Amino acid sequence: MSIKNQPRDRYSRQSMFNGIGEEGQQKLGQGSAVIIGCGGLGCNIANLLVRAGVGKVRIVDRDFVEYHNLHRQTLFNENDVTDQLPKAVAAQRHLQEINSLVKIEGVLADVNFSNIEKFCSGMDVILDGLDNLETRYLINDVALKSGIPYIYGGTISSLGMTMTLIPGVTPCLRCVFPELTPLGTMPTCETDGVLGTAPAIVGALEATEAIKILVGSESINKKLIILDVWGNSFESVPIAKNPCCPSCNGKYDFLEKKTTLIKSSLCGQSKSIQVVDTVCKKIVFKELAGHLTDVQNLTYNDYVLRFEADKHIITVFSDGRAIITNTLDESLAEKLYLKYIITNNKN
Repeated sequence: MSIKNQPRDRYSRQSMFNGIGEEGQQKLGQGSAVIIGCGGLGCNIANLLVRAGVGKVRIVDRDFVEYHNLHRQTLFNENDVTDQLPKAVAAQRHLQEINSLVKIEGVLADVNFSNIEKFCSGMDVILDGLDNLETRYLINDVALKSGIPYIYGGTISSLGMTMTLIPGVTPCLRCVFPELTPLGTMPTCETDGVLGTAPAIVGALEATEAIKILVGSESINKKLIILDVWGNSFESVPIAKNPCCPSCNGKYDFLEKKTTLIKSSLCGQSKSIQVVDTVCKKIVFKELAGHLTDVQNLTYNDYVLRFEADKHIITVFSDGRAIITNTLDESLAEKLYLKYIITNNKN
């Protein structure tokens, strides 16, 4: 066995830490984590968990790498942008070069009610690398239903928050944030930007909580941590379970919210609507390209098919979802999706 494949040497400085030790390091190697979202938070979380030797790391993300990601999404480089790689694919490639002992699974998919239980099934901990609140509520439901710990995290501007959810023990996300904030009423990375150091710090805190859970530590964070990296503030706020919380009482509203077409505005892409067909099984790019007429600049690779039509750029993924640019009108996005994707997909 080569030196690089000797776990004892690789993790020696970590296993010397009193909170982990040799036994804890073995537990990490037998543990598994799923990271939902591979942006600024997800990149830092995945990097730290893979380097720490967590046995299996699954990364689920729907987007591809763009230049405006590179200032904070530390797993990616300019070649990933040029090659139009999905974040999940690029992350898996780079992480496997960092630690070949870890089983890394990059999944290109939009997380919704139809697939989230599959992505989280059998995993020891769920980590939040997201940029939207509704999917966080969905994870919260799955965590409670499945009994899997969930580590919430979020950043915007120079601000960050994180909390650890242990089903049946700690408050859940809906205990602390009972209602979904209406779209457009909260700041996003499009309106307020994000300082790269904020997701780095919150991601490190999330990864640390995951390591604690996997080694069986009793030092789990049971408060809501709020920080401002620019304003030099760090607060640890006590939180309490809400006896009327629907999720804690087994009513999984977001997991049960089923619809055929899911439409959502994308934070990281200006004026873009994503449309997901939850009943679509597969799109074969070559076949779809052959049926598309009256479109311009049609190209495709192993991961996406892209074309221009009706003054919009439409990007199609093999799982049946599409991103329609130059609009925030969900009804228009749906019409374009039906016209170009549903009508021409013969599978």
